[in-house]
Amino acid sequence: MRLISICPSNTELAAYLGLTSSLVGVDNYSDWPEDIQSLPRLGSDLDIDMDKVEALQPDLVLASLSVPGMERNIEELKKRNIPFVIVPNPKTLTEVGESILFVGEVTNTSDKANQLFKKYNTILEKYQSLSKLVQKPATLYWEWWAKPIFTPGATNWLTEISKLAGGRNVFEDVAQSSVKTEWEEVLQRNPEVICVIWVGVQIEKVNPKVILKRPGTENMGAIKNNQLYILDEPLFCRPSPRLLLGLFKIASILHPSIYPPFNENIDPLLDEEVEFLL
Repeated sequence: MRLISICPSNTELAAYLGLTSSLVGVDNYSDWPEDIQSLPRLGSDLDIDMDKVEALQPDLVLASLSVPGMERNIEELKKRNIPFVIVPNPKTLTEVGESILFVGEVTNTSDKANQLFKKYNTILEKYQSLSKLVQKPATLYWEWWAKPIFTPGATNWLTEISKLAGGRNVFEDVAQSSVKTEWEEVLQRNPEVICVIWVGVQIEKVNPKVILKRPGTENMGAIKNNQLYILDEPLFCRPSPRLLLGLFKIASILHPSIYPPFNENIDPLLDEEVEFLL
């Protein structure tokens, strides 16, 4: 099967299902796993070059509607009669797991998908159990855009990840997936931990001074206690199973005596030789 992915999270889903060798082209933002780096690039996820897509003669395009504007890709795929599916846009960790099953079904890899799905849920259950051992959840502020400021709200997987990691998103009371807010509001909520994950910005290009120079920042508990973390945003901002790695990382930071240490070289879903021991 000749596959094309025009969304980074779809590329990652395909990789988990062992379909990397079937990919013949990907969008410009797909950056994992390493062995897709040599594939033809088809443009940004909002500006896919459909002439290139058509020339690659895919059996199936893994499309998405996760970002406003992607509708144009769908319209063009339809117009050109290019076979495609729209991978559902997950809002929760449960729905991310269900995406594994969806892509498995449309790519004839359902057996592998079912194995991954079971393992994925087992890991979530184990972290749910560990979270109950945390006596005082840490309050977290996640920032995924700086100007204007955006942070996840109640209906967002980062709020779930916060809880599973023994924390609490300080904006969990706002019934939105993404909350536009002001720095004064963040100051009032006075989080104990600040996690910076600017969407689409590589970790080495994130300048913490952008946050540190904001009025009143020096009085926040997180800053006084040196609890500002610049994190690798693909592990937190893309609806793929790699969110588990984000969970592992933040949990090990918040409560190292309760959760396993984070090892960036181990992914329990991919490495069949590694047992996920707690």
